Amino acid sequence: MRSRIAIALTLALASCSGPSEEKKAPRKAAVPEKPPGVYKVRFDTTKGPFVVEVTRAMAPHGADHFFELVQARFYNGVRFHRVMRGFVCQFGINGDPKVNQVWALGAIPDDPVKQKNKKGTITYAKLGPNSRATQVFLNLRDNPELDTTGFAPFGKVVEGWDVVEKLAFLYGEVKPRGSGPDPMKIEAQGNAYLDREYPRLDAIKAASILGETPAP
Repeated sequence: MRSRIAIALTLALASCSGPSEEKKAPRKAAVPEKPPGVYKVRFDTTKGPFVVEVTRAMAPHGADHFFELVQARFYNGVRFHRVMRGFVCQFGINGDPKVNQVWALGAIPDDPVKQKNKKGTITYAKLGPNSRATQVFLNLRDNPELDTTGFAPFGKVVEGWDVVEKLAFLYGEVKPRGSGPDPMKIEAQGNAYLDREYPRLDAIKAASILGETPAP
């Protein structure tokens, strides 16, 4: 059985390949059996770069899964779809619905909350027990109420916080609670929906493990 990375890359390549590329085999990302104890991820965005340092001891399941997602280029092209000033900046729905579906179904077990949701930390979004998959958020302030409801930070922004604070917060809370994007429509229609109805959202151009060789 092929891994999620192989399937996701196959779908991604199939959706963007032209006639001359149809016979090319997809490239499978090389993922080590165990990610490093500490690693850094650089996010190049439409507002500039920022760097997140992930510490596996903070939340092992979350850190390992995030490493896999970044290596699979899952976050490339993803929009910051929920930016609420003084609360959180959330992202993690792939712009290709087929790719997103592969990963969204692969929820990981919860980690115990070992660190507080302080300003600058990164944490998975979730809807209940063991529901963490691809969506994450940056805490834009200290959010102690999240510490007692199972939200386990797994890293923190160590460079480019000024960039994070510049990300567009134009549309407010997501639907149905607010007038922002509808997450279900993003999942179903991808970036085409956001480009059409929420064109001023900021995006991740590329996310990569620092020190990793970029894919050709």
